[in-house]
Amino acid sequence: MAAPNEITVPQLLRLIGTPDCPVIVDISIDPDHEEDPYLIPGSFRHPHTDIAGLKERLAGRSSVITCQQGIKLSQGLVARLRQDGLQSEYLSGGMYGWRNHKDMIRIPAANIPDPVDGATLWVTRHRPKIDRIACPWLIRRFVDPRARFLFVAPSEVLGVADRYGATPFDVEDVHFSHRGPQCTFDTMLDEFALHSAPLDRLAEVVRATDTNTHEKSPQAAGLLAISVGLSRQYKDDVQQLDAGMAIYDALYRWARDGQGEGHDWPNERKA
Repeated sequence: MAAPNEITVPQLLRLIGTPDCPVIVDISIDPDHEEDPYLIPGSFRHPHTDIAGLKERLAGRSSVITCQQGIKLSQGLVARLRQDGLQSEYLSGGMYGWRNHKDMIRIPAANIPDPVDGATLWVTRHRPKIDRIACPWLIRRFVDPRARFLFVAPSEVLGVADRYGATPFDVEDVHFSHRGPQCTFDTMLDEFALHSAPLDRLAEVVRATDTNTHEKSPQAAGLLAISVGLSRQYKDDVQQLDAGMAIYDALYRWARDGQGEGHDWPNERKA
């Protein structure tokens, strides 16, 4: 019988990528992490000894705690957090359980840019349309939920990246950008090892929309229309990104659960 403060790998996998995902904290000790240097998507590492610092970072939000095997470190910390009134669960099987699950996705920790003031910092061209909304959605839902994004004039992206320590994306001649027929969203799936059936399905739509190859995805023309309308609706790029997050949340759920559903009403029309 599962413990009341335990969450299984399949249960957590269903939450990752959605707005309802809890904060995921990896408290594996350094030698264990160095032996297998990967992260659960959206998680961050934190020492199990710094309980006060973790509580400050959680700021009252619910959490899932994981260690190497889901035994003493994670169960003990979860008990401490729950004793202090915080909602927390430990991951059954820990990082081993996650690694060995057939549908697992894991991010190489070394591929995540170093944080700037506590979170990754990214910079791209202003007035976003497709990739520059899709990629921030992917980063916030699967890489770093606290990631921040700077939108600046195209000519200033690299200079801002240099001065502020930000990671540039979706501009020419940078690491996170288009590669051949693939768009920046594809590149991020590659670099963060985030390929899964739902994300690959979503990538097909983003790629067809962003590269104007609408014949490759029936949804591309619709996404372009919504994206253009969104850019006309908001003058502030940050506000536009906030609104765009909900659109890509919905597209992800379609790609994960609903791509086989159609709609026809009334389905029996009288002649």
